[in-house]
Amino acid sequence: MLTLRVIHTHLLLWLLAGAVGSGDYREGYDRKDFETRSEALDLTPGIPIQLTDRATPLGLPPSVHSIDEKALALGRELFFDRRLSVNGTVSCGMCHIPEQGFTQNELATPVGVEGRSVKRNAPALYNVVYLPELFFDGRETSLEQQIWAPLLAINEMANPDQGSVVRRLAGIRGYADAFAEVYADGLTADNLGDALASYQRALVSGNSRFDRWFFGGEANALNELEQQGFRVFREQGCAACHAVGREAALFTDHGYYNTGIGYQAANRERTRSMQIAPGVTIPLAEPVEVERESDDGLAERTGRDRDRWRYRVPSLRNVALTAPYMHDGSLPTLAAVIDYYERGGSADPQLDAWILPLDMDEQERRALLGFLAALNGDNVAALAADARSVQIGDTTHGG
Repeated sequence: MLTLRVIHTHLLLWLLAGAVGSGDYREGYDRKDFETRSEALDLTPGIPIQLTDRATPLGLPPSVHSIDEKALALGRELFFDRRLSVNGTVSCGMCHIPEQGFTQNELATPVGVEGRSVKRNAPALYNVVYLPELFFDGRETSLEQQIWAPLLAINEMANPDQGSVVRRLAGIRGYADAFAEVYADGLTADNLGDALASYQRALVSGNSRFDRWFFGGEANALNELEQQGFRVFREQGCAACHAVGREAALFTDHGYYNTGIGYQAANRERTRSMQIAPGVTIPLAEPVEVERESDDGLAERTGRDRDRWRYRVPSLRNVALTAPYMHDGSLPTLAAVIDYYERGGSADPQLDAWILPLDMDEQERRALLGFLAALNGDNVAALAADARSVQIGDTTHGG
């Protein structure tokens, strides 16, 4: 039987033959349903900003972490250096694209070294400094240690161990000196983690139009439709998990819930369509088998059966920028997310009790979408421009 592996092999050969260039322009591609945001990679200006100088944005709580500017600058450079991967092809910034909300808009799940599949959607990195637990299953609590999961995962950056990464960096002209300028003990595994964590902790984004309206008392910051959307958000129970406090709002309670997506994915044995380009899905003449890595969610950390298919609640800040959605990227748009919850989720018998069909009319749906779009921070363009102030894969410490 024809499998997706065979189809993907032929598709890759076709793409190579077509010499798809930088920025994914694909000149002459005349499909009406083709969409891409990749052109922004060539259009974003590189303008560095002092990320540590900004006061806590409206709507966010103060951070307990202090960030050293030199460590941040080194971490920014490392974040976009492909040489952190085993074969020099994949950087952190290729899965967490600044212009795409520090996630990937065009792939449900990222592609790692040598085209290997990753089973979960790349989480957006905005405001990661506030997360007590990391990954969709919460298996890590330290950003300094978290970085080693993608660096060592065989389907992501595929390094065999921490030492190999440190030795490779030590062999690149300039990196040893750069670490010595920041850390008394120079280039070590711990200091590499600290540098990358320092950059990620600085990706703070708030002061949205919602914040100015709700916390700042700016009456006209939201229009009538968006204000109605916030009422719908509360009335339909969304705020139970995407919490809004009196003085700040992370739009998450940091809990773990079974929304039915894991069950739905696990029971999807065959597919009748295939995405061949951003925004382009074609029907298949016959359903094909899909190879999927199992994903039990929180149970992978706890070992408890009752935690199967429970995943961490993400923040909704900048959510309009961070499609696709859910832990596996299976819902392409916010409208699709609303549709899913309106239906009451999936047929999972272990679905959390609060997942019930919603009763909304078209006006309320439009209002809810408008409210969610009003959660974009005021500095997302500046953060993307700052990210592009370093060269990708060929840093100033190039060897």
